[in-house]
Amino acid sequence: MHQPDMIYKFNQLVLNKYHLYNGLFLKLPYEKIASTGMLLPILSQYCRQGLEAGRKPVDIVDGFFERFTDLSDESEKINFLFKVIQYVERQVVLFDSIEDASFEELNAASVQQSLKDMYIIAGASGKQPDWYDFLRQFSVRIVFTAHPTQFYPPAVQHIIHDLEDAIQVDDVNAIDELLQQLGQTPFVNREKPSPLDEAKSIIYYLRNVYYHAIGEMYASIEAQYTAASQLANYDLFRLGFWPGGDRDGNPFVTHDITRQVAWELKTTLFKCYYHELKALRRRITFLQVSDILENISNRLYVNMFDPQPGFSHEDILKPLEEVNRLLHEKYHGLYAKELHQLINRVNIFKSHFATIDIRQDSRIHEYVISAIAEKYSLCDRPYNTLDFNAKMKLLSNLELRIDAADFDDPIVKDTILTVSQIREIQSANGEAGCNRYIISNAEDVFAVLHVYALFGWCGYTEGDLHVDIVPLFETISGLSQSGDIMEKLYKLPVYSQHLRARGNRQTIMLGFSDGTKDGGYLKANWEIFKTKENLSRISQTNGITVVFFDGRGGPPARGGGKTQRFYASQGKNIANEEIQLTIQGQTITSMYGTQSQFKHNCEQLLLAGASNHLLDLAETHLSTAQRALMEELADLSYEKYTALKNHPQFLPYLEKMSALKYYGKTNIGSRPGKRGDKAKLEFEDLRAISFVGAWSQLKQNVPGYFGIGAALRQLKEAGRLHEATALYHQSSFFKTLVLNSMMSLEKCYFPLTAFIKDVPEFSAFWSILFDEYELSKQLMLEISGQSQLMEEEILSKASIDIREDIVLPLLTIQQYALQKTSLETPNKEVYEKLITRSLFGNINASRNSA
Repeated sequence: MHQPDMIYKFNQLVLNKYHLYNGLFLKLPYEKIASTGMLLPILSQYCRQGLEAGRKPVDIVDGFFERFTDLSDESEKINFLFKVIQYVERQVVLFDSIEDASFEELNAASVQQSLKDMYIIAGASGKQPDWYDFLRQFSVRIVFTAHPTQFYPPAVQHIIHDLEDAIQVDDVNAIDELLQQLGQTPFVNREKPSPLDEAKSIIYYLRNVYYHAIGEMYASIEAQYTAASQLANYDLFRLGFWPGGDRDGNPFVTHDITRQVAWELKTTLFKCYYHELKALRRRITFLQVSDILENISNRLYVNMFDPQPGFSHEDILKPLEEVNRLLHEKYHGLYAKELHQLINRVNIFKSHFATIDIRQDSRIHEYVISAIAEKYSLCDRPYNTLDFNAKMKLLSNLELRIDAADFDDPIVKDTILTVSQIREIQSANGEAGCNRYIISNAEDVFAVLHVYALFGWCGYTEGDLHVDIVPLFETISGLSQSGDIMEKLYKLPVYSQHLRARGNRQTIMLGFSDGTKDGGYLKANWEIFKTKENLSRISQTNGITVVFFDGRGGPPARGGGKTQRFYASQGKNIANEEIQLTIQGQTITSMYGTQSQFKHNCEQLLLAGASNHLLDLAETHLSTAQRALMEELADLSYEKYTALKNHPQFLPYLEKMSALKYYGKTNIGSRPGKRGDKAKLEFEDLRAISFVGAWSQLKQNVPGYFGIGAALRQLKEAGRLHEATALYHQSSFFKTLVLNSMMSLEKCYFPLTAFIKDVPEFSAFWSILFDEYELSKQLMLEISGQSQLMEEEILSKASIDIREDIVLPLLTIQQYALQKTSLETPNKEVYEKLITRSLFGNINASRNSA
């Protein structure tokens, strides 16, 4: 479909409906705020005009009150602004619901390759056997993280779900009632959620979306592209789970929380099985089989409230397979297809639903090892002063047995209990219930060996250690050292023995978020690309199958953007056994929040893997000259970004002019806003979410593009910009980076903060940011040949532009409140609450802001 036709379709399905229902929404007669909805469009236009004219947000808001209201008391004005924020939040939900309800029709209008296309290509090129091999062996693992930047209370989640259903059938009366309900329902949690609350919030989607979507996807692939006997790959789609397992910097995640989350996952899964079986029993009412199904149902009913020891998915599968046999032998296969779908789901989800990953920082493990060494007198001086050989000797003593009761330190005690407890979770939920231990900030071989020793000291032997130890390389330094680290580990007898027990398979996690925070967008992505190639080569040389697990956030600055396009550009030099990635924050609901979205995006990931497996596209190959150019551009951008990081106003600017410090005050996540408890803000302690999110709230999105313009300018000044133009058109990897960066640029709006030019302390710093934005935009358009940002993604651009327009009053209010807090006012605390409250709408509207 041509772009004008696509925009017409978008306007018809989304924009027109939004204006229609938003008009209804703005007129709803809420107590005390009847005029707020009527004034909101005026405020929005007034903000746009004022910002474009270069006025300060504080002057814009004060001018609005003076011109369009009779409010004179400061508390009344603040109350009005809170009401505006509430309206905007609900407008975002309305637009989300309309767009999500239109997803299938809009997606059908876009030009995207499908699995069917790949199946036809494989057949036409004589690669059908390779196609079947791919489907039998490949896996897509979606890992939901414990970093919620969009945390709707359950009541709001249900309204959103019902609103999407009503919009799909244009049920105006139901929409009217749901909008009224939405207006009266609180959006904000009264208290910070616990890690268990976070887990339950995401388990909602597992039960209501992913259980059904994965089962339907598997059945569709099985029916359309293979025979059942040819597929039998129940790991084709897998779910991972970090809430309750990720304790990196979160003191609220304990071994007890992990156990509770494992229990919650299992009981929720058994409820899914029970309800699907209940529906089947209404159809399969035949002699000999109905009693079998009733018995399974009764056992599930008990276990979905109180899991009994020893009851696992095998106890469900065996009788179901017996029923399947009887249906074919005696009842002409009646309802066997429906039963087969339940059997598939039991094979896929087993007893665990999603695999809980344990994650902890390597520095915590070193601290724990040091405490253990001191407690049990393992060395005559502090552990961290030992040399390499002394540490190796100490860690190789796997006969040692430790007891958490011997320690008073809560971190030491809980680390030991967490490691010990994995065996119990596997006993209850199966091995896949919890079989990965991820180590953040892995900077040397001891990051892995510390964890391996802990398992040995907690009583695990190689025969019963069913856990993959996964190093996470995330800084530029860590990425550059990763090859040497893994080479040493592969050659260490003690670790190679462990790998043999794990099928000579090593998972390695790479962190896009902290990599970009540390090195800038272009440098981080290029370093990760080279790291994957290097680790693929080293692993293959050592007879190890390497699997990459990508820690990706929502926006391009954290590895997000068009994910399928990124994976399809990886090429033949990067291991392609699986695609594993984290999904977090708003991306859970914006990209995987409905069955149709989940199926589409999982299919696109599967398609990316198939493309690399079956095809050998020239655009995925980088020549020696292209590599040299990528290296040059990455280094030039890194130099520019590093200079920005080292600027004396870098952290003060974020602290004083952005909402950075207010992220920790929102009740959307259980984790503290930064690592550690130091009073002074240090760059290393900044979490990537709040770091990237603060730039997003400023509408400057610095981590998503900064340095690219400077790098391209150097080429242009040397008369070599044509080289970058050629690279863009010939390399799918470089093109993907540019297109994703364009999304960051499209979400920038520097007029919001133009007043900072007149703030002496930060005037020069703001100009550095603005100049690089203008330069990056100009030169990216030049090398791509586009006349406007995101010209090739017109539907995404249209959605972004509308969302940015919706939240403009909210962002103006945020800047207004930030300016007010810098003044002497008795309402400073209230203005700070206004800032905190303003974060939610922009976070949710951006859909991938952090």
